[in-house]
Amino acid sequence: MTQKVMVKACYPDGTALVLHLRQSACSGDCHQCSGCGAAQESLLLTAQNPIGARPGDLVVIQSETGPVLMGAAVLYMLPLVLFFLGYALGAALWQMGALVGCLAFAASIAVCVLYDRKIARKKKTIYTITEFARKEQGGF
Repeated sequence: MTQKVMVKACYPDGTALVLHLRQSACSGDCHQCSGCGAAQESLLLTAQNPIGARPGDLVVIQSETGPVLMGAAVLYMLPLVLFFLGYALGAALWQMGALVGCLAFAASIAVCVLYDRKIARKKKTIYTITEFARKEQGGF
């Protein structure tokens, strides 16, 4: 995954502090659609700086796609799969498919919350500055 960010500070260990402005899904063009009130969120991230970017530079950072895809699979697929599995099992064994399906869904939400906390503790996502951003790439 790549994102356009601004370098805020550089450190002697070869890393840089970068600022990423998170846009809302509707592109943040609120005056076009009567204003949804979506706030722009800014994140400060640490990234490897092999290209020697300096503070104020617009750069492109890249992160591994694997952890993001795994998180999406856990968040979106697990509740769906466990609901239907619970429904089928509950209907076959106890004639209470909807109840068992809902309980399985609730359990999957608990698993998602625990997984999120585990990932947040690890902070394992590694960002690397790959190139200087060009003007036509949009963003900032």
